[in-house]
Amino acid sequence: MTMPAPPAQIEVSGQALMAWLAAMRIVQEKAVQLLARHGITPLDRDAWYPLNSVLASLRTILVQIGPNTMRGVGRHLPDHAPFPSPIGSIEAALRAIDTAYKASHRGPGDIGGYSYTPQGSRQGRMVCDNPYPCQLDEGVIEAMAERFRPKDSFFVHITHEPQQCRERGGTSCTYIVRW
Repeated sequence: MTMPAPPAQIEVSGQALMAWLAAMRIVQEKAVQLLARHGITPLDRDAWYPLNSVLASLRTILVQIGPNTMRGVGRHLPDHAPFPSPIGSIEAALRAIDTAYKASHRGPGDIGGYSYTPQGSRQGRMVCDNPYPCQLDEGVIEAMAERFRPKDSFFVHITHEPQQCRERGGTSCTYIVRW
């Protein structure tokens, strides 16, 4: 997996990592060991940790445990991470991902983010130019869209556009969200 390197001074909040660990409840002990192997120990909710160490841990988890687990972690992150409220629609939920992401990172430089653009009444485009794995982003987007899906919608469908992908050296990944 080749992802663009984020600025070295960027840090991730301990609270965000605690949410990430809670989302990994099935393999939590292994995740704690992998974080420690990359210098993230002890884990403290009020501390800040180097993003590069967090990303190294995620890459190890992606390789050792697999992409489905990474997507599952993304799906559970909204259950544990603080999101702005109130959120009254699926589109507001998709925009809130960027707000929550930026609140859990600090430091000089561009950390990327999540940019949502509506494309009709039941479709939108989410561009992710952050340094996290595609599968994590897919899970977060899917979970937020499903949680705030309109009552008259039967499904949420996420499609990763193939033209550009961070895992293949692109600067972003684009997802089409339909409901």
